[in-house]
Amino acid sequence: MRRGIGIWAIVAVAVFAPPARAADPAPAAVDRVLADALKAWQVPGAAVVVVRGDRTLVLKGYGRKALSSPDAVTPDTLFPLASCSKAFTAALLATLADEGKLTWDDPVRNHLPSFRLSDPNADAMVTLRDLLSHRTGVGGHDLLWYRSPWGVDEVLKKVELLPLSYPFRGGFEYSSLMYMAAGRAAARVTGEPWEKLVRRRLCDPLGMGCYFSTREIPPLADRAAGHRRGKGGVEPMPPFDMPEPNPAGSVHATARDLAAWLKFHLATKSKSLDETHSPQVIIRLEGAAKAMNPDTVQLSYGMGWVVCDHRGKRVVLHGGQIDGFRVQLAFLPEEKLGIALMNNLHETRMNQSVTNTLIDLYCDLPPRDWNAFFLKVVADDEAAKRAEIAARDQARKAGTNPSLALESYTGEYENPIWGNAKVTAKDGQLVLEWSTFRCPLEHYQLDEFRVTEGHFADRLAEFAGAGGKVTAVRFHGEVFKKK
Repeated sequence: MRRGIGIWAIVAVAVFAPPARAADPAPAAVDRVLADALKAWQVPGAAVVVVRGDRTLVLKGYGRKALSSPDAVTPDTLFPLASCSKAFTAALLATLADEGKLTWDDPVRNHLPSFRLSDPNADAMVTLRDLLSHRTGVGGHDLLWYRSPWGVDEVLKKVELLPLSYPFRGGFEYSSLMYMAAGRAAARVTGEPWEKLVRRRLCDPLGMGCYFSTREIPPLADRAAGHRRGKGGVEPMPPFDMPEPNPAGSVHATARDLAAWLKFHLATKSKSLDETHSPQVIIRLEGAAKAMNPDTVQLSYGMGWVVCDHRGKRVVLHGGQIDGFRVQLAFLPEEKLGIALMNNLHETRMNQSVTNTLIDLYCDLPPRDWNAFFLKVVADDEAAKRAEIAARDQARKAGTNPSLALESYTGEYENPIWGNAKVTAKDGQLVLEWSTFRCPLEHYQLDEFRVTEGHFADRLAEFAGAGGKVTAVRFHGEVFKKK
């Protein structure tokens, strides 16, 4: 018998039956939804999937792959799934759990002896379930992997140096690092790399032609290009290169692939897979989570999926974001309904507005203008950020100067977790370089300097010293000591 997914497929044939209901909306209704959303959010292109049970209701591309080209998005246009890749890692471990190779509550070190946490109690008790449900106490620390010079194994070595951000199993904080560890645990259990396991156990049986790193993608592939909002409007955004397969976020797929993926989750009956769709830790409905989910009563994280309700309907979903792209997958188990949206604009909320609109449409719920709702949420958030910076600038000590000559701030700085930073001076301006980021600095107040452009624009670098010498710089919340 075929391992993994094959076992589930045999069971799924016998139990799968879409609920009886009136006819689904015509595809033209989805066309109207996407036309409105692309215009409202200024998104160049998108691909959409809607499935009901084992039927594909909509599989279509909209708009353009790139503003610089007339080529249209198609069902076979490739997009990065970013964090929607996590569901592949969770499903992979579910196949291993069904075969008895592991259990969700196995200590991580049973399968990955090198994994360590800084807190002794958490280190002794942490399980695979903890990793996949984001309840280890380890915070996000995304800059250990995002645009960093470190590979997966080197990043995981740094985890034992990270202080816990909250008590072990005492809350929820999203951490891609834990999915990297889970992928490595699966590889060690089987003796086979994560990407080969996912391809052999999940993608190939489902007919999905996924890629697991940017280096795998053929140069002439039908591939969408990323975009962002610039000062002059929407503009191309350089792609994010992921040369190493990453269990937290490197899967690339097409809308046609996602149709198969959604049908699989709707149809398959497996105790282990069902566990990934079940609440494991509460996500508090406050702040941004509350603002983005106005019709939600409970919000939880399963394993690779968010589990919540929308206007009385149980929804299992996950979003993904990487440079130039946003993705959202959602399915409603009781409705046997699955929806996927991929688009090529950075940090847009179009994915959520379209998902909510399509759930309402296919579940016969009262319509709501979700574009207008989320546009206001985004506008309010941007206004709050501007107000925060304005308040900081108003409190700035004007008329101050650095306490030392610029050359005194230059040199090499180091941090045991975050590596080395370098500060140089040229033409009367300091530049801080760390990881793969280059940050031009201008004087802000006293011995603080403001980043003028790039990823960290408007952030402050705060220098400290004693006896007329600079001894450290605090940047992005971390202290780098001068060598």
